[in-house]
Amino acid sequence: MTYRVGYFVGSLSKVSINRKLAKALVRLSPADLELVEIPTGELPLYNHDFDANYPAEGTALKTALAGVDALLFVTPEYNRSIPGVLKNAIDWASRPWGTNSLTGKPAAVIGASIGGIGASIGQQHLKQILQFTDSPLMGQPEGYITFTEGLITDDGEVTNEGTAEFLTFYMKSFLEHIEKNLPKQAA
Repeated sequence: MTYRVGYFVGSLSKVSINRKLAKALVRLSPADLELVEIPTGELPLYNHDFDANYPAEGTALKTALAGVDALLFVTPEYNRSIPGVLKNAIDWASRPWGTNSLTGKPAAVIGASIGGIGASIGQQHLKQILQFTDSPLMGQPEGYITFTEGLITDDGEVTNEGTAEFLTFYMKSFLEHIEKNLPKQAA
């Protein structure tokens, strides 16, 4: 069975190291995972006033989420937290009350940083948010990637064998997490 995984890149930068990491994860994923990016850059800032009449961007986000089985969050760390664009997307996805598009979707969090702790504090904050959205989170392995120049090429090729092996293991573990947390499909 193939699972469709929607992935979020927490950075809007075209040269984002986390976008490179996302491309690497797509390349290294098991054949049973089909990864599709869920765009977030066009969403207006979430406002409760929109709940009665969702704009097209919010509706498109909810439609994209309805079309995936699981979620992968690839995020940098901004000021010991997650980027505003990612929090905004989560707010849109979980509203209006009673229509949370993240509920029940197995999720994993990974990120890269040029710092030695690889976006770990921002990831912990994101995990707290996702627990509230009722997304079953993969606990292990954790993915704190210390990014160095040339570690991942622009097209997602990982140049360090140890990092490539870890990312392959991470995605295999994510597949196992999805299989454990989704109801078995009728044959």
